[in-house]
Amino acid sequence: MKQRHLAAALVAARSGVLRWRMALLSLLALLAALGGVLYAKSEHIVLGAEAYVYGYPLVIMDLTRARAAQTVGPENQLQRIRQFPDAQFKNVVRPNVDTLYTTAFIDMAQGPWVFEMAPNNLRYELMPFMDAWTNVFASPGTRTTGTGGGIFLLVGPGWQGPTPEGMQLLRAPTRMVWLIGRTQTNAASDYATVHLLQDGLKLRRLDASATAMAQPAKPTPATSDPDLPPLAGMKAMGTRAFFERLSALMVDNPPASADGPMVMKLARIGLVSGQPPQWGLLDRLALGLGRWIADFKLAQEIHKLSDPRRGWSTPPAVLGQYGTHYNIRTAVAMVGLGANWPADAIYPSTHGDANGQALNGKHRYKLHFKSGSLPPVNAFWSLTAYGADHYLIDNPIKRFALGDRDPLVYNPDGSLDVWIQASEPTGPAKTNWLPVQADQDFSLNARLYWPKKEAIDAQWRMPDVERLD
Repeated sequence: MKQRHLAAALVAARSGVLRWRMALLSLLALLAALGGVLYAKSEHIVLGAEAYVYGYPLVIMDLTRARAAQTVGPENQLQRIRQFPDAQFKNVVRPNVDTLYTTAFIDMAQGPWVFEMAPNNLRYELMPFMDAWTNVFASPGTRTTGTGGGIFLLVGPGWQGPTPEGMQLLRAPTRMVWLIGRTQTNAASDYATVHLLQDGLKLRRLDASATAMAQPAKPTPATSDPDLPPLAGMKAMGTRAFFERLSALMVDNPPASADGPMVMKLARIGLVSGQPPQWGLLDRLALGLGRWIADFKLAQEIHKLSDPRRGWSTPPAVLGQYGTHYNIRTAVAMVGLGANWPADAIYPSTHGDANGQALNGKHRYKLHFKSGSLPPVNAFWSLTAYGADHYLIDNPIKRFALGDRDPLVYNPDGSLDVWIQASEPTGPAKTNWLPVQADQDFSLNARLYWPKKEAIDAQWRMPDVERLD
């Protein structure tokens, strides 16, 4: 009896081993087949990653345009933001509390447009116009055009005609244009003055009686959820929908001439302006993998920027005028869409203290500016704290930033200490207190408006953040 049981057990064991071997062989065969498919579609994977990085800024701009139409106001009209954001504001990461915005998404095919700036010798202002690929192509304002105001003729890439006397010509390279104007605002008590300055900005069509042109070639709204903020909408958008939207948007927002080599690469995988891609299942899978790889690599690069061991870092000199630096352009679109030219503003930021440890509200910190070493600017500077989610940090006194427009208390030798902590300091230090949340990671973002040459050239740097406990 025992021998029969043993024989049966051996037979069962052999059968189990055989099934295990068959399963292993099947798995190996599947992996080999998958490897073969990946090899055969390697070009789609690689070029899909490059195409995603290249096209991301154009698509996120269009999502931002659609979202703004819902939450801010209609296109082709100036939207004057009348107050600072607070900790509940989540539309744009790292919002500033230095300026009040005057913005508009402008359809150049409905123009030409006339943009008027009234004389303004009271507050620093900059009115950058951004094309659909996130490049700033013009920036009227205090630095570039002075305080006397001006009248500008804003035209699209294909427009031909005379510039009326008294107007300056601004030519947009794409049909979609985003004006992100900023006017210096010295706290909420300054709103009344700044509102008058904002009212001195005007946008109108050159010929109000002209017939509006056809609607731009845009994909159907089904390619994204209009109720989602742009970054969330991008993450939720399928890979096929992304590339279809990119193809449609390139009709009215053509690539720059320097993008010729990239446009040729896109064509090799069937991605052509105005033609919905015709891809099979394996093509779509390969492109999806390419997009995933691109997202992963970009996240790594962005994470490096938040490495506390880096100390203060400043965005690259190509900010706002990227050329073929596609990786930088997309990384900026992910974390700071709407960035200015460095000559207008630079944005040093840090996630770490002087010892390379992450900033966290369980500790107290001090930022010490030596006498004569405050941020070198022609306009003004500020320091803002952001939570780990890149939004403003809620606090009991509703103070989100400090800067040279605040009644700061300086040391007898002319130096300045800024105290960064969760608990309210006692005595005069409270005036220089920048609140954060207890036990939560945070980062600091300085803003230098109209920075001097030594700041742009990195001859001057922000002081290290000193941890006190």
